[in-house]
Amino acid sequence: MLGDRVTLELNGRKITATVVGQLVEGDARALETTWESLARLAPDAHATEYTVRLAPGADARAYAEAVAALDPGLHASVLDSRNVGTATVVTFSTVFTVLLTLVASLGVFNTVLLNTRERRRDLGMLKSIGMTPKQVVVMTVTSVAGLGVAGGLLGIPLGIVAHRIVVDNVGAVDFPAYMKDVWHPPQLAAMLLAGVAIAVLGALVPARSAARMTIASALHTE
Repeated sequence: MLGDRVTLELNGRKITATVVGQLVEGDARALETTWESLARLAPDAHATEYTVRLAPGADARAYAEAVAALDPGLHASVLDSRNVGTATVVTFSTVFTVLLTLVASLGVFNTVLLNTRERRRDLGMLKSIGMTPKQVVVMTVTSVAGLGVAGGLLGIPLGIVAHRIVVDNVGAVDFPAYMKDVWHPPQLAAMLLAGVAIAVLGALVPARSAARMTIASALHTE
């Protein structure tokens, strides 16, 4: 824990150090310390790798080439400032979100299509007493939109719980609290509206098809 005093031992030498920070990821059996502390434990140790942070605007490639030209024994590598891992996760998350949206819309489409076919007689009776095609579309879409709201109200809390379970059990990565608290009211409201939009999108085509159905064709199947 932060602030704890620990004893480090190497080759018979011991020093006392204070824990001042915690890494998000890394080897749980390893630690990072200052060069002064390492020198007290292993006076004969030598650095095998250096990390150099350049000033803002500096040309990292030119610096690496200059290092290699000065000493061929040094192998300089430039770390990309962009987080490739994060970009990969965001890309896959976006693709999966689009795919899940399409699958959910197709599920709603299939359900509404079957429902309208089963209620052909009811729709025919409603049209015979004056219901307009626009009212048929509104009635069908509204009934599905209510299910979208219910699904969002149920799915969002379950998703938050699943997210917390996953990030707390990653293993080698210990996420700090600020990286876990990523859910905010505007974002949750947008997710709820997205559920309604998916339901409406999936129901719109079969609803318009039901609206174009004539009274004669509806009652002909009876």
